[in-house]
Formats: sequence, C-alpha cells, structure tokens
Amino acid sequence: MSIPDPAPGTDASTPRLRYRLLTGPDDSTFCARVSAALDEGYVLHGSPAATFDGERVIVAQAVVLPTPPRPETVLV
Repeated sequence: MSIPDPAPGTDASTPRLRYRLLTGPDDSTFCARVSAALDEGYVLHGSPAATFDGERVIVAQAVVLPTPPRPETVLV
C-alpha cells in the first residue's frame, strides 16, 4: 500500500502524523476537512464525538494512516 502525496499547501519534508484528531464546528468546512484527510489516505478511527458549547455543536473525528503489520506481528 502506498501513501499518497501530502495535501496541497503542506511541505513534503514535513512528516505526516499517523494519528490526527480533527475538531471544529459541525458545518460543511469540518466535513471538507475530514474528506480531505480521507483523500490523503487517512481512515476513520472510532466514532465521531459531538458536544454543545452553548452556541453551536462542536464535533471531533479521529483519523489514522493505515500501516502494514510488522513482520514480528502474528495475525490470529
């Protein structure tokens, strides 16, 4: 499995994080950020979370880069 190129606007020399937690208001901008992460090769990790800050709904979604198992890992 190959890892896609970094997102536009990021420096190719910057290491990509294997785990990211995306947060923000529940709007189309947040959905676009999650979609962009998926386009970069990240996969969703767990369920989204939501809370209300008194004015708006704030959401969070964890994403991870898939990694192949290490040779010493025994798959059961």
